[in-house]
Amino acid sequence: MRLADLDVIVTAPPAPGWGGRYWILVKVTSDTGITGWGECYASSVGPAAMEPVIRDVFERHMAGQQVWDIETMFRRVYSSGFTQRPDLTVMGAFSGLEMACWDILGKHRDCPVWALLGGKMNARVRAYSYLYPMKHHTLPAFWGDADMAAEAAVDLVDRGYTAVKFDPAGPYTMRGGHHPSRYDIETSVQFCAAVRQAVGPRADLLFGTHGQFNPGGAIRMAKAIEPYDPLWFEEPVPPDAPEAMAKVARATSIPVATGERLTTRAEFQAALTNGAAILQPALGRAGGIWEAKKISILAEAAGAQMAPHLYAGPIEWAANIQLAVSIPNLLLAETIETPFHDALIKGAIRVDDGYIPAPTAPGLGIDVDEDLARAHPYTDTGLHLEMQDEPPCYDAPQLFEGGAPGKT
Repeated sequence: MRLADLDVIVTAPPAPGWGGRYWILVKVTSDTGITGWGECYASSVGPAAMEPVIRDVFERHMAGQQVWDIETMFRRVYSSGFTQRPDLTVMGAFSGLEMACWDILGKHRDCPVWALLGGKMNARVRAYSYLYPMKHHTLPAFWGDADMAAEAAVDLVDRGYTAVKFDPAGPYTMRGGHHPSRYDIETSVQFCAAVRQAVGPRADLLFGTHGQFNPGGAIRMAKAIEPYDPLWFEEPVPPDAPEAMAKVARATSIPVATGERLTTRAEFQAALTNGAAILQPALGRAGGIWEAKKISILAEAAGAQMAPHLYAGPIEWAANIQLAVSIPNLLLAETIETPFHDALIKGAIRVDDGYIPAPTAPGLGIDVDEDLARAHPYTDTGLHLEMQDEPPCYDAPQLFEGGAPGKT
């Protein structure tokens, strides 16, 4: 059974656009007619440039290959261009294509992907979500309002979630790490205090940042929020200097989490060596399902846990869940609940009282609504996520407006 055909669909989730401005979906078909789906979470170039990369990776390294030769195809993509080092864009392309291979294999064998990864370790996967605004909340005020954040947290916890994430520490910029302003620190403390007061022991607090601090600034922030006992401090420093993360990890009692922007086990090994206690691979970027399984083994040997990351569409989510079911060192997995996420996979995966039951359908366990994906083409020019050009502000509060919300 060989890989025969590829189609690429770039779909834009309707406003508010949680999960990014667009999702790059790949549809791969075997010579036996089985279709597999994947999602490429690569945002360093726009989709018009990314599609030829995906096609080149497929045609050069994968077309005509046996579907199950995952390791061979990975090594070709990783090394053949005189590279043999992590490359975010190329590995992002391969990651989605690799997902599709597993989807084909599971359908061919009539079993979920987790059954091909060692079997079921977890009958259900603990889910978490960002605090997103409720219908009556005002924007952009929500992103800096601790009381509204606490109200959103209670809503999630009342629906069964046992962990909630928020990131009130100011915008991230293309300028690299910086010291937080006093406004950023005070806002972060207010969020932690209000959410902790609201949910009590019913939920863990996940303090999210996006690599915007230098080590000294991250340590200051960590000391300020430590009294509220967050489960993690996410990506406290930029991902290009893992040794800087080690300084933060040594200086705080809060476990350090990282991984959304990392690819392949090489970068995750560096994160483990430098103090990461929780790894957050995004499977549409990290190298795919098999590479993420290897990353989980590295983490297990280091005493670290896994928390697959999601700021993308539901196909990456489906791959994350397949991995999560199969590993012993799972902590929890991110989820995004929007009508478009749900409709795109026809309700195949849902959160049930804060947990996701292990899928039972073959492959990734989803049925993709291809017509719906094509009905929402991406026509804008922005990247999936973008960093701010302006420098951080120190004389007034500043808001991080939830990633890349769609236009209203």
